[in-house]
Amino acid sequence: NSSLLSSDDEKVVTLNTDDEINGNWITATSSTVHEARVKAKAKRRLRKNSSRDSGRGDSLSDNGESVRAVPVTPTSPKGKLLDRKSRSGKGRGLPKKGGAGGKGVWGYPGEVYDLEEVDVRDPNYDEDQENCVYETVVLPLDEGVFEKTVTPIVQEYFEHGDTNEVAELLRELNLGEMKSGVPMLAVSLALEAKASHRELTSRLLTDLCGKLLSRDDVEKSFDRLLRELPELVLDTPGAPQLVGQFIARAVGDKILSKDYIESYKGKVDCDHARAALDKAAVLLKMSKGGLWGTGGGQRPVNQLMKEIDLLLKEYLLSGDVAEAERCLQELEVPHFYHEFIYEAVVMVLESTGETTFKMVLQLLKFLWESSVITVDQMRRGFERVYMEIPEINIDVPHAYSVLEQFVEQSFNAGVITKKLRDLCPCR
Repeated sequence: NSSLLSSDDEKVVTLNTDDEINGNWITATSSTVHEARVKAKAKRRLRKNSSRDSGRGDSLSDNGESVRAVPVTPTSPKGKLLDRKSRSGKGRGLPKKGGAGGKGVWGYPGEVYDLEEVDVRDPNYDEDQENCVYETVVLPLDEGVFEKTVTPIVQEYFEHGDTNEVAELLRELNLGEMKSGVPMLAVSLALEAKASHRELTSRLLTDLCGKLLSRDDVEKSFDRLLRELPELVLDTPGAPQLVGQFIARAVGDKILSKDYIESYKGKVDCDHARAALDKAAVLLKMSKGGLWGTGGGQRPVNQLMKEIDLLLKEYLLSGDVAEAERCLQELEVPHFYHEFIYEAVVMVLESTGETTFKMVLQLLKFLWESSVITVDQMRRGFERVYMEIPEINIDVPHAYSVLEQFVEQSFNAGVITKKLRDLCPCR
């Protein structure tokens, strides 16, 4: 026999085995069947809800069985927390910010908001604020900041030589009362620099005067230079003569008045300032104006070649290798020293006696040992002679033999390498 138990009244519906085999079931009363259907439907509904809420309210008991949490009714306080509808009852059910909401988001990308109109009735409204103009204010430079800011500008100018760029950089600064300090700072830096840098400094002062500086600013700057000459001499012994040249050049460029030197007569007690003014007066009488000359790569090649030729001729007359070295370095063209080597070797080939041969060899050895001329410049100078020896030999019949002797002596003196010696052409 099999039995079906009810959960409430535990009624039993007994089925006969013989009737089950014959396919006949015992018919229960209609009330019992109806009650069983209602309870079965309730069990199916319970199982459906439990499978939908699985993982949210289930927990495990101590023996590992699943224990279902008590369902929360929407009217409970906990149910209100899970409700995403508007609590005030005024919401339209639309997504926040049109679907472009989120933490730290103001709306759709690229959305432009209209300017908010000023409310005149606002208690914080200020009528004067409507006409305000906001500008960036640059504070004037003091002496310490001025020197740290302007010094790199002048040093970079020594490299590029563009006065317009310096003027633009200085206009961005609020110099204030420190305008007169620009010429003094530039001249102070040029005293310890090369002759070409002093020429650039004179050009800079001329271009800035009238645009950024006044003549009064330039005069104040030179007055201060004359007062501080005793301190400048400690670092640059020739400062009085150099400052005198700057004064003469400034008068010649008309950024200083012609009466500037005359205004100091009988009023100078410093020996260094007196020496500077005397130097400027002498240069102006000679109509030289204290020109420094153009240095380095700014000088034309033809002019450099003429000065190198003049340097070699003066050396052959004097024989002073130290003076020749100083004059060569004053040209400020270390990248063009191969021209000096070329001219010196050609001068040996064109000479008739041994005096030029020995003196040029002595000069090259001295310049090589003092590291004035590099290996690359020495090699390029000799290679240029090697390439042009056929043309030189047309005018100088014994050029090949003299070149072989000079190259061999140069190798013995350590001026050139063995590889360079072996490259010497033969007739």
